[in-house]
Amino acid sequence: MAVDMIPIFAPPAWTIMVLILVKFDLNPWAVLACGVTGSTLGRYFFSLYIPKVSNKIIKRRKNQELEFVGKKLSGSLWKTWTFVFIYTLTPLSTTALFTAAGMARINPKQTLPPFFAGKFASDAVMILTGRYMAAKGFKESLTSPKSIITAALGLLVIGGLLFVDWRCLLDKRKFKLRFKILK
Repeated sequence: MAVDMIPIFAPPAWTIMVLILVKFDLNPWAVLACGVTGSTLGRYFFSLYIPKVSNKIIKRRKNQELEFVGKKLSGSLWKTWTFVFIYTLTPLSTTALFTAAGMARINPKQTLPPFFAGKFASDAVMILTGRYMAAKGFKESLTSPKSIITAALGLLVIGGLLFVDWRCLLDKRKFKLRFKILK
């Protein structure tokens, strides 16, 4: 839960779950159930406090822009759920998704159920794979090119969410970047 409440990049929750699983030789399904529930609660609390934090550190114009994006995203429930579920299955960090959703003030009911389902599926794969890799050499896999590329892609997604002028893009169909978003 604590890892998924952090508004910056932290180690993925599944890595913590794998470390606990291997260190204490626990049942992987029990670790998965507890870990995904904790991650979902962490993202819920994150969604509640990120609008308050964003109001203090991000310019009003950017907050208004993200609220505008939220209105676009908070349309049909099944479309939002499908998007969040598929996004959660990707190796990209969900920090970007929940930062945008929280700042846009999207109701957590629209993001948490599909997050839980997608997180359960993707973390199951990661935990079972992690348990297998622990026997093969876990430390080497954390510094692999795939891990580094995934972290870089996550940073690009967050950068895109924060620095793209979404109102201009969605209203006028013009791509603009705005780097002055802090107060």
